[in-house]
Amino acid sequence: MLNEYENRFLSSEVPPRPADQARFHVIPVPYEATVSYAGGTANGPEAILEASDQLELCDGTSYPGENGIFTQCPVDCSGAPEQVMENVRKAVLAALDAGAMPVVLGGEHSLTYGEMAALKERYGRFGVIQFDAHADLRDSYEGSKWSHASVMRRAVKDLDLPLVQLGNRIYCREELEARKEHGVVSWDAPYLCRHGIPDNLIPEDFPRNIFITFDVDGLDPSIMPETGTPVPGGLDWYMALDLAAKAMQGRRVLGFDVVELAPREGHIVSDFAAASLTYALMGLAARNNDAQ
Repeated sequence: MLNEYENRFLSSEVPPRPADQARFHVIPVPYEATVSYAGGTANGPEAILEASDQLELCDGTSYPGENGIFTQCPVDCSGAPEQVMENVRKAVLAALDAGAMPVVLGGEHSLTYGEMAALKERYGRFGVIQFDAHADLRDSYEGSKWSHASVMRRAVKDLDLPLVQLGNRIYCREELEARKEHGVVSWDAPYLCRHGIPDNLIPEDFPRNIFITFDVDGLDPSIMPETGTPVPGGLDWYMALDLAAKAMQGRRVLGFDVVELAPREGHIVSDFAAASLTYALMGLAARNNDAQ
């Protein structure tokens, strides 16, 4: 039996429900082990939960929380990376066993591997939609294959998952080569910001089941300054949400995460933006899946 965390997502608007009666399971993962620039991502989940109480039940279109939001207790992030990934995997499987959509709050991006491993175990092959300033396709970084800079390489190489990248704007030679090697589809921020969203955003043969991983540095720093590497030239708010909606069309969302918030004391803009993004993605996913 799952116990609910005392700091619930949107507790100001959504009353408690049993774990098996909530549409969404929010899973805090305060993991930070391989951050390569500014730190603080371990505090991201708690900042998002706190900011969520300032949201309204209506997301502007519908009421995503009215069918229940259960917040699991934070995942144990002590120990070796492999153990943390296993703990994340178990938490996601617990959400799926309860009939809920997992919504993971990070924490650094490497934790996404545990989510993807759980979803592949349960559903088989699915497609990954990545919002990010970075490609995260290095085979290893600073001696670790579990680095936040390698998580998408783990997806395409180790888990054999097809990948579409949105909003990238900084990458190394190895990552550009990895895109070609693994058939990664990429719509980088310079193209999207200058030309808009293409009609062929997602390949026709992309899997029907999809998972969305949203590194908040995919957004422009004017929207999301509190993140490890705030790269200029990112996606604006409405383009990001429109991209997510278009990526979902005709497909089933299995779950999503919001990662890499690095909150700073006295700076609440990014905390609130990350909470708003989480709730907006809940709404998009719920409406999309209900329309299938």
